[in-house]
Amino acid sequence: MANHNTPVIQTESLSKVYKAGKRTIQALSNLTLSVHRGEIFGYLGPNGAGKTTTIRLMLDLIRPTNGSATLLGMDAQKDSVELHRRIGFLPAELSLWKNLTGRQVIDYVARLRGGVDWQYVNELTERLQFDPTLRVRSYSSGNRRKLGLLLALMNKPELLILDEPTNGLDPLMQQIFNDMMREVRAEGRTVFLSSHILSEVQSICDRVGILGSGKLQAVETVATLRHADFRWVTLRLHEVANTQLLAGVPGVADLTADSSTLKLRLRGDFNPLLHALKDQYVVDIKTEEASLEEIFLSYYGNGSNANKTAEPLKERV
Repeated sequence: MANHNTPVIQTESLSKVYKAGKRTIQALSNLTLSVHRGEIFGYLGPNGAGKTTTIRLMLDLIRPTNGSATLLGMDAQKDSVELHRRIGFLPAELSLWKNLTGRQVIDYVARLRGGVDWQYVNELTERLQFDPTLRVRSYSSGNRRKLGLLLALMNKPELLILDEPTNGLDPLMQQIFNDMMREVRAEGRTVFLSSHILSEVQSICDRVGILGSGKLQAVETVATLRHADFRWVTLRLHEVANTQLLAGVPGVADLTADSSTLKLRLRGDFNPLLHALKDQYVVDIKTEEASLEEIFLSYYGNGSNANKTAEPLKERV
């Protein structure tokens, strides 16, 4: 992996305020963030947290109210034209020429960029199971996403900036996407991946920045974030449920009982829970992934973690 001491993305106090009549909306507040060369960096937050605003500022699609951004050692505003040649970008909402075929769109973008390896483009087309002969207007949301990925990847850019890249992709295609991102990392290139899906960033990212209400709450390794992960478990027993059955079981919290049903929050393995219920007749077990907001509050909502800051993080990565 390449030298991590040279940031591919560096923002300093990057901020954006919108005016809405008499109101002001702080979409992004004092973002200071470093993304290293050769890593997959996940930018995680609920919808409306400021993820897309950050990306638009980095790509000079909108201008900051305060602060600055540097990408690939160049100023995001002054050098935006050159940067756009060296960056692969997939927006959350992809607007394309509906009357053109997929191949015509690819050809047009390839002529604009130059230096495209057509053998590689054909390999991407095959791996993504994408039919370029159809017109854009006939594509499903998943196929439009595949076309967007093709356009972002086809010139092998030094930096990929992807906003909700797997929206509309089926599980098999999501796995293929993950494999592609790992290959990009293995080549020493960098991926900045915005998502609101915790499992997506956990599967491929090295580090994750957590954004909430326009503020960077923390930057963590994925391994650290996994320790904060938990799920909700609902157990239906044959007999009347009693919370004492699971008192003191490792990983169990927020335990409630209602008739024959136990509800709880579980962190870690199921085995201690199942062992505690070995003498019970369990009729049904349901699990539900915690939302990003719930995990965020669980990990950062107490006094010891609430004031964590994102930089510097060298001692934690």
